[in-house]
Parts: sequence; structure tokens; C-alpha cells
Amino acid sequence: MDNRTVEERSRIMRSVKQKDTGPEMKVRRLLHAQGYRFRLHRRDLPGSPDVVLPGRRKAIFVHGCFWHAHDCPKGRAPKSKLDYWAPKLAANVERDARKRGELESLGWDVLTVWQCQTGDLDELRERLVSFVENLRDAIDNPARVC
Repeated sequence: MDNRTVEERSRIMRSVKQKDTGPEMKVRRLLHAQGYRFRLHRRDLPGSPDVVLPGRRKAIFVHGCFWHAHDCPKGRAPKSKLDYWAPKLAANVERDARKRGELESLGWDVLTVWQCQTGDLDELRERLVSFVENLRDAIDNPARVC
């Protein structure tokens, strides 16, 4: 059961940003500090990736654990109104997979950074540099921080 009024919940949900989120800003700052230059939210690419390095054909999505149903404590489904949330979150997961596949079929390398993975900046920096520089081991086997 929700302990907020309809108006309070509506105000909270309206305040959730889609761009320039805290985790996204961490990723962008780390990339920029490493000397990488990038474009943001390229609408001409499937899924409008959060960060795009066009010359390297790299796309990075920065996903909130809740909104994209990550398998971590922050990604837990709500306990109320499951008839609303379950299909919505499932559709997000399906769309994410579809857009990733579309990008890969166009020859782009794609990395997903989860909100819960932005806490350890040193590890995140290593993972980002490995991705941008094509060091596959660090990308395919990231340490789980959730």
C-alpha cells in the first residue's frame, strides 16, 4: 500500500528525470576526464543512447536499476500495483534488448552501465576505458557491485 497521497506520488514521479541523471553525469565526467569526447542522446540511433562515441562506434546506456528491472536490490519491483508495474517494467526490458540488438546489427558496440555500478568510480572508470579501448575481458566480466 502506498503511504503517499495521489498528489504527492504524482509530484515525485514527475520529478524523475530521463536525461542528465546522477549516474549518467558520473559516466560522462569519467569519460571526459579520460580525454574522450562524445555526443549525447543521439536520436538518429536506436534507443537514443545516453553517451555515443561516434568515431569508435561505441554506445553507452546508463540505466536506472528500478526502471530497467536490474537484478539487484535497487531493481526490486514494487510491492503494490503489480498489475501496473509488472508489464511496464517488462516492456522496458524488452525494448532495451531490442534497441541493443538494433545497434549491434548496425555495427555498434554497446555497453550498459547500471545505476548500482556507479558507486565505485575507480572500477567504473576501468570498465569504461576497457570498453572504449576494446579490452573485452573487463567488459564481458565486470565485477558485480550490487
